[in-house]
Amino acid sequence: MSHENADAATVEGFGQEWSTFDYAEDTEELRRAFGNYFAVFPWHELPSSPVGIDVGCGTGRWARYVAPRVGRLICIDASADALAVARRNLRDRPNVDWVQGTIEQSSIADDSLDFAYSLGVLHHIPDTEGALRAAVRKLKPGAPMLVYLYYALDNRPLAFRALWRASDVVRRSISRLPFPLRLGASEVIARTVYWPLARGAAAAEKLGVNVSGVPLSHYRDKSLYIMRTDALDRFGTRLEKRYSRAEVEALLRDAGLERIEFHEGEPYWCAVGRRAR
Repeated sequence: MSHENADAATVEGFGQEWSTFDYAEDTEELRRAFGNYFAVFPWHELPSSPVGIDVGCGTGRWARYVAPRVGRLICIDASADALAVARRNLRDRPNVDWVQGTIEQSSIADDSLDFAYSLGVLHHIPDTEGALRAAVRKLKPGAPMLVYLYYALDNRPLAFRALWRASDVVRRSISRLPFPLRLGASEVIARTVYWPLARGAAAAEKLGVNVSGVPLSHYRDKSLYIMRTDALDRFGTRLEKRYSRAEVEALLRDAGLERIEFHEGEPYWCAVGRRAR
């Protein structure tokens, strides 16, 4: 099925990814990750029983923690397979509604929502700016939107960025393979690159070493399941964009958000803005 402002191969790939890594379990690790993503989200600004949207819900792993806090949550995703996984994971949440398609295609009324969030999604679609503007239009004036976009390693040293450029050459090759081969390649990368570097960083940190400049040190407290998922996400996805902090801020402002705040720690870049009144 084709979707406006969606790359068909990318949509299919995420459907396969989330069917493989379904995040069916509620874990302390996911709760910590949710806390990091939503660290700057202004829960206190929301009205009673707010209505909001998860733009690109995937498995519903973040909706699992948002739904109990709100009146109604709309989960939208271009992938029917991903929505099927999310429905299963959130089957005990009657206040969640489901929409398949893109935010531009949806019949959600403009100026109707109390909040929105989109985590790790907008950098995987052809027109990031257009999708963000469409999401912001759904918000009531003053309502917040939380966004996480892959960073351009703008806060990393030159050598770190050089390693990433080399890895991106690998990604461009792997991402064009059939899914079983993409999955197999990402498994090898997760176990032979992610795991050793992450665990090495964890060991060094215990000895008092500052490991912030070590590649993949972000995963030093993450499970192998997370590493396997992220390796597939990173190397198996054909369409990927990256943004500097300044570019993220400009993107949010151009979409109609103001009072923008960034989370100062990992993951980079995570920011919240409010729809201009």
